[in-house]
Amino acid sequence: MPASPAELSSLATALDELTRRVTVHAEAAHASKDEETARELFAVERALTGANRRLARLTVGRGRR
Repeated sequence: MPASPAELSSLATALDELTRRVTVHAEAAHASKDEETARELFAVERALTGANRRLARLTVGRGRR
């Protein structure tokens, strides 16, 4: 069963929230000079941001059908 635009939008919202949470922890790690953790969390943040962009493109594409 394909995902509906509403479901995809809900997933995008969840990814946004998760990305914000990861960013907060990455910035805290950076501020406390835990560079290894900060570096990894910022990489996770970039991956989540990319995933959210892909999801947004999919949502827009489905809206046109």
